[in-house]
Amino acid sequence: MIAEENEGQGERETDRWPDIPGDTAFTIKIPEADPLVRAEFPAHVTVLYPFVHESRIDAQVHRELSGLFAKHDSFVLTFAEFDRYPGVLYLDPRPHDPVKSLTVDLTQRWPELVPYRGLFGAGLDPHLTVANGEGPATQDAAYDALQAELAPLLPLRCHVHAVQLIVWDGERWRDRIEYPLARASTPGRAGPHQMR
Repeated sequence: MIAEENEGQGERETDRWPDIPGDTAFTIKIPEADPLVRAEFPAHVTVLYPFVHESRIDAQVHRELSGLFAKHDSFVLTFAEFDRYPGVLYLDPRPHDPVKSLTVDLTQRWPELVPYRGLFGAGLDPHLTVANGEGPATQDAAYDALQAELAPLLPLRCHVHAVQLIVWDGERWRDRIEYPLARASTPGRAGPHQMR
């Protein structure tokens, strides 16, 4: 699920993504985009990959994470345009700032964490992978056709109320815990309230 960026280049997941059972990551589920995704995982935007090993997530870490995410208001992402990384066709979620803010808070609290294990320098901009199975010789034609097919279904406007902690079990990524974001403030209300 997380190792999508390299798969279009013909490499096995473990060649560049040395995930071991118990590795974790934070994602935002985007079920509204599932019908558009041709990759072999659900539609999501990665907040932080990797996070700490599952064995390190005790009650104290859980409380810290709950508090960290509760300080962020829920938000809306709009998916209106496609873009590409080598081997990857993705939707560009706008605005980027709410997702990046979550990543920054996590990496400030756990400074030993490096997004994408440092393979992309400071990391990648937020994105939702649509397809990643094409190699250099076929990707332009294949992704041009797929983009033309899916463009009429855009824009998608998605409300984000929570961030999902997922765990690698050795074969696939599985949901572990959902952390609610605060309810977005509205005029006349006294600050954020936690979503239930």
